[in-house]
Amino acid sequence: MPLQKGLAGLLSMMLCLFGAWGSGLAGKESAAVPVETVVDYIYAVLASDRTFYTVHVVERMEQRGVIESSERWRSEPALPLPAQFVQESSSLAALSGVKVRYRLISLNPINKLSGPANEFEKKGLEAIMAEPDRPYKGFVMEGDERRFEALYADRAVSAVCVTCHNAHPQSPKRDHTLNDVLGAVSISIPVPG
Repeated sequence: MPLQKGLAGLLSMMLCLFGAWGSGLAGKESAAVPVETVVDYIYAVLASDRTFYTVHVVERMEQRGVIESSERWRSEPALPLPAQFVQESSSLAALSGVKVRYRLISLNPINKLSGPANEFEKKGLEAIMAEPDRPYKGFVMEGDERRFEALYADRAVSAVCVTCHNAHPQSPKRDHTLNDVLGAVSISIPVPG
Protein backbone atom coordinates (compact mmCIF):
# COMPACT_ATOMS: atom_id res chain seq x y z
CA MET A 1 0.00 0.00 0.00
CA PRO A 2 2.79 2.55 0.75
CA LEU A 3 4.27 1.95 -2.72
CA GLN A 4 0.84 2.48 -4.31
CA LYS A 5 0.22 5.68 -2.34
CA GLY A 6 3.70 6.87 -3.31
CA LEU A 7 2.95 6.29 -6.98
CA ALA A 8 -0.38 8.11 -6.77
CA GLY A 9 1.27 11.01 -4.94
CA LEU A 10 4.09 11.21 -7.46
CA LEU A 11 1.65 11.32 -10.37
CA SER A 12 -0.41 14.02 -8.66
CA MET A 13 2.71 16.07 -8.02
CA MET A 14 3.90 15.67 -11.63
CA LEU A 15 0.57 16.81 -13.04
CA CYS A 16 0.44 19.80 -10.70
CA LEU A 17 3.95 20.82 -11.73
CA PHE A 18 3.13 20.47 -15.42
CA GLY A 19 0.02 22.57 -14.88
CA ALA A 20 2.01 25.21 -13.02
CA TRP A 21 4.69 25.31 -15.70
CA GLY A 22 2.06 25.58 -18.41
CA SER A 23 0.39 28.52 -16.70
CA GLY A 24 3.64 30.31 -15.92
CA LEU A 25 3.31 29.90 -12.14
CA ALA A 26 6.49 27.86 -11.68
CA GLY A 27 8.86 30.09 -13.60
CA LYS A 28 9.44 33.54 -14.96
CA GLU A 29 7.92 32.71 -18.31
CA SER A 30 5.50 30.14 -19.61
CA ALA A 31 7.02 26.76 -20.35
CA ALA A 32 4.00 24.74 -21.40
CA VAL A 33 4.68 21.03 -21.62
CA PRO A 34 2.96 19.39 -24.60
CA VAL A 35 0.27 16.91 -23.58
CA GLU A 36 2.07 14.15 -25.52
CA THR A 37 5.16 14.70 -23.37
CA VAL A 38 3.09 14.67 -20.18
CA VAL A 39 1.65 11.23 -20.97
CA ASP A 40 5.14 9.98 -21.89
CA TYR A 41 6.35 11.11 -18.45
CA ILE A 42 3.41 9.43 -16.71
CA TYR A 43 4.04 6.23 -18.65
CA ALA A 44 7.73 6.25 -17.71
CA VAL A 45 6.81 6.39 -14.01
CA LEU A 46 4.09 3.74 -14.32
CA ALA A 47 6.21 1.34 -16.34
CA SER A 48 9.24 1.61 -14.09
CA ASP A 49 7.23 1.23 -10.87
CA ARG A 50 5.28 -1.73 -12.22
CA THR A 51 8.41 -3.43 -13.56
CA PHE A 52 10.17 -2.92 -10.23
CA TYR A 53 7.17 -4.30 -8.33
CA THR A 54 6.88 -7.31 -10.67
CA VAL A 55 10.57 -8.24 -10.78
CA HIS A 56 11.90 -7.17 -7.38
CA VAL A 57 8.87 -7.77 -5.18
CA VAL A 58 6.49 -10.35 -6.68
CA GLU A 59 9.01 -12.51 -8.53
CA ARG A 60 11.61 -12.35 -5.77
CA MET A 61 9.16 -13.17 -2.98
CA GLU A 62 7.68 -16.08 -4.96
CA GLN A 63 11.12 -17.48 -5.87
CA ARG A 64 12.17 -17.39 -2.21
CA GLY A 65 8.92 -19.01 -1.09
CA VAL A 66 8.08 -16.02 1.13
CA ILE A 67 4.63 -15.18 -0.28
CA GLU A 68 2.67 -15.78 -3.48
CA SER A 69 0.72 -13.25 -5.52
CA SER A 70 -2.99 -13.77 -6.06
CA GLU A 71 -5.99 -11.98 -7.47
CA ARG A 72 -7.60 -12.75 -4.09
CA TRP A 73 -4.96 -10.76 -2.21
CA ARG A 74 -7.58 -8.86 -0.19
CA SER A 75 -8.89 -12.04 1.45
CA GLU A 76 -5.75 -14.21 1.42
CA PRO A 77 -2.21 -13.65 2.65
CA ALA A 78 -0.86 -12.75 -0.79
CA LEU A 79 0.62 -9.92 -2.80
CA PRO A 80 -1.54 -8.15 -5.39
CA LEU A 81 -0.85 -9.27 -8.94
CA PRO A 82 1.09 -6.67 -10.96
CA ALA A 83 -2.10 -5.86 -12.92
CA GLN A 84 -3.91 -5.22 -9.64
CA PHE A 85 -1.04 -2.98 -8.55
CA VAL A 86 -1.84 -0.77 -11.56
CA GLN A 87 -5.60 -0.85 -10.86
CA GLU A 88 -5.15 0.06 -7.21
CA SER A 89 -2.66 2.86 -7.86
CA SER A 90 -5.00 4.31 -10.52
CA SER A 91 -7.85 4.29 -8.00
CA LEU A 92 -5.65 6.03 -5.43
CA ALA A 93 -4.55 8.62 -7.99
CA ALA A 94 -8.22 9.34 -8.75
CA LEU A 95 -8.83 10.06 -5.06
CA SER A 96 -6.26 12.87 -5.24
CA GLY A 97 -8.60 14.87 -7.49
CA VAL A 98 -6.28 14.77 -10.49
CA LYS A 99 -8.26 13.46 -13.43
CA VAL A 100 -5.55 11.21 -14.86
CA ARG A 101 -6.71 7.66 -15.54
CA TYR A 102 -4.65 4.65 -16.44
CA ARG A 103 -5.34 0.97 -16.84
CA LEU A 104 -4.18 -2.17 -18.54
CA ILE A 105 -6.16 -3.25 -21.59
CA SER A 106 -5.92 -6.16 -23.99
CA LEU A 107 -7.54 -7.72 -27.03
CA ASN A 108 -7.28 -11.02 -25.10
CA PRO A 109 -8.12 -9.96 -21.54
CA ILE A 110 -8.33 -12.39 -18.63
CA ASN A 111 -10.74 -9.96 -16.97
CA LYS A 112 -13.39 -8.94 -19.51
CA LEU A 113 -13.43 -5.42 -18.00
CA SER A 114 -9.88 -5.04 -19.33
CA GLY A 115 -10.96 -5.20 -22.95
CA PRO A 116 -11.09 -2.07 -25.12
CA ALA A 117 -13.73 0.37 -23.85
CA ASN A 118 -14.16 2.25 -27.11
CA GLU A 119 -13.15 2.32 -30.77
CA PHE A 120 -10.02 4.38 -30.04
CA GLU A 121 -8.74 1.70 -27.63
CA LYS A 122 -9.61 -1.11 -30.06
CA LYS A 123 -7.72 0.57 -32.92
CA GLY A 124 -4.89 1.46 -30.54
CA LEU A 125 -4.51 -2.13 -29.34
CA GLU A 126 -4.42 -3.37 -32.93
CA ALA A 127 -1.75 -0.78 -33.75
CA ILE A 128 0.30 -1.68 -30.64
CA MET A 129 0.19 -5.38 -31.53
CA ALA A 130 1.47 -4.53 -35.04
CA GLU A 131 4.11 -2.00 -33.88
CA PRO A 132 4.83 -2.43 -30.15
CA ASP A 133 7.56 0.21 -30.01
CA ARG A 134 5.26 2.94 -31.28
CA PRO A 135 2.71 4.38 -28.81
CA TYR A 136 -0.78 5.06 -30.13
CA LYS A 137 -1.96 8.55 -29.19
CA GLY A 138 -4.83 10.88 -29.89
CA PHE A 139 -7.63 13.12 -28.68
CA VAL A 140 -10.97 11.60 -27.71
CA MET A 141 -14.25 13.05 -26.54
CA GLU A 142 -16.07 11.65 -23.49
CA GLY A 143 -19.39 13.38 -23.39
CA ASP A 144 -18.40 17.04 -23.44
CA GLU A 145 -14.90 16.44 -22.02
CA ARG A 146 -11.90 16.43 -24.34
CA ARG A 147 -9.18 13.97 -23.28
CA PHE A 148 -5.79 12.95 -24.59
CA GLU A 149 -5.29 9.19 -24.55
CA ALA A 150 -2.12 7.21 -25.17
CA LEU A 151 -1.52 3.47 -25.36
CA TYR A 152 1.88 1.89 -24.78
CA ALA A 153 2.81 -1.77 -25.26
CA ASP A 154 2.47 -3.82 -22.07
CA ARG A 155 5.09 -6.57 -22.16
CA ALA A 156 5.56 -9.72 -20.11
CA VAL A 157 8.62 -8.45 -18.20
CA SER A 158 8.96 -11.48 -15.94
CA ALA A 159 8.36 -15.21 -15.81
CA VAL A 160 5.64 -14.36 -13.27
CA CYS A 161 3.67 -12.57 -16.03
CA VAL A 162 4.05 -15.46 -18.45
CA THR A 163 3.12 -18.14 -15.91
CA CYS A 164 0.07 -16.25 -14.65
CA HIS A 165 -1.30 -15.42 -18.10
CA ASN A 166 -0.71 -18.92 -19.47
CA ALA A 167 -2.12 -20.75 -16.44
CA HIS A 168 -5.13 -18.59 -15.54
CA PRO A 169 -8.37 -20.53 -16.13
CA GLN A 170 -10.01 -17.52 -17.83
CA SER A 171 -7.06 -16.71 -20.08
CA PRO A 172 -8.08 -16.80 -23.76
CA LYS A 173 -4.41 -17.16 -24.79
CA ARG A 174 -1.98 -19.64 -23.19
CA ASP A 175 1.20 -19.46 -25.23
CA HIS A 176 2.82 -16.24 -23.97
CA THR A 177 6.59 -16.03 -23.67
CA LEU A 178 8.91 -13.54 -21.97
CA ASN A 179 8.70 -10.03 -23.53
CA ASP A 180 5.50 -10.81 -25.45
CA VAL A 181 3.09 -7.91 -25.79
CA LEU A 182 0.14 -8.76 -23.53
CA GLY A 183 -1.82 -5.63 -24.37
CA ALA A 184 -1.36 -1.97 -23.56
CA VAL A 185 -1.09 0.55 -20.77
CA SER A 186 -3.78 3.15 -21.45
CA ILE A 187 -3.29 6.65 -20.02
CA SER A 188 -5.98 9.30 -20.34
CA ILE A 189 -5.83 12.92 -19.17
CA PRO A 190 -8.28 15.82 -19.57
CA VAL A 191 -7.29 18.56 -22.00
CA PRO A 192 -8.67 22.09 -21.48
CA GLY A 193 -10.39 23.89 -24.27
